[in-house]
Amino acid sequence: MHELVAGRHLSRNPELRTPVMIELSPYPDRRALLERVRQIKHVALDMDGTIYKGATLFPCTAPFLSRLNSLGVGFSFLTNNPSKSVAEYLKHLENMGISATAEQMHTSAQATVACLKMRHPEAKRLFVLGTPSMTEEFEKAGFIAVSESADELVDAVIAGFDLTLTYSRLCRAAWWISCGKPYLATNPDWVCPTDQPTVLVDCGSICAALEKATGRKPDVTLGKPQTEMLDGILHRHGLQPREIAVVGDRIYTDMLMAHNAGAFAALVLSGEATLEDARNAIPQPDVTIQSIRQLGELIEEAKNSA
Repeated sequence: MHELVAGRHLSRNPELRTPVMIELSPYPDRRALLERVRQIKHVALDMDGTIYKGATLFPCTAPFLSRLNSLGVGFSFLTNNPSKSVAEYLKHLENMGISATAEQMHTSAQATVACLKMRHPEAKRLFVLGTPSMTEEFEKAGFIAVSESADELVDAVIAGFDLTLTYSRLCRAAWWISCGKPYLATNPDWVCPTDQPTVLVDCGSICAALEKATGRKPDVTLGKPQTEMLDGILHRHGLQPREIAVVGDRIYTDMLMAHNAGAFAALVLSGEATLEDARNAIPQPDVTIQSIRQLGELIEEAKNSA
């Protein structure tokens, strides 16, 4: 049975130990929601704020991934944070007890590489505002990362979430941008979530400073909410967008990408977004839940009720 109480869908499925609680959903009733959830074959998971915060893994993460495996639902990790390489992300997950493969990792740096090759195939020499790990991802893809010397030949400027940012490199990026070089940003995030007492200034904020200095916004901003972030998963697994659930804690990146792509949008309240944010979101996510635990329970309920 199910009931709608104070905006919350509750399901007392006897096969589940606890009721599945959904804070918000635009579906007219539980049956319609379960019919939609039943189409999900793969889950694209945001990372920071969704499965962990900083270096702290959420207690529900490992049981959630185990439940997906038992239900035959695939999963991938999708992050707007390009500051780590794929290998470093896999090590980061491993250190928290999560085993994953390179094929399960999709970062905004990878999306930016693909976009650069498609839009500017002639570009080889890049000025990269990014961490050494991010720069390494571009070099592995065949690009040359140049120094901040004014004498360098530069084909394009790449701005990312640069935790190693220096004033001189910010100024050099502004110079090449003001010279009209192609200019791409890896992601639009203003800040990066953290469990430490600080504010991590992200790529969107760095680009805002560059815009004030040069009068130019990035020609292209990759990462969520751009639907290109899902292309690798769709192609690799032969999926349609409706067969993917995008799970994340941000409305303006994770949920907007899901909506634009036609995927299932699951907003978790374990990171940035609040319940009030979810109520005001246009369009609303398919579900708003406290954590990924509720999504696992919902997928299980949908499969059991088929």
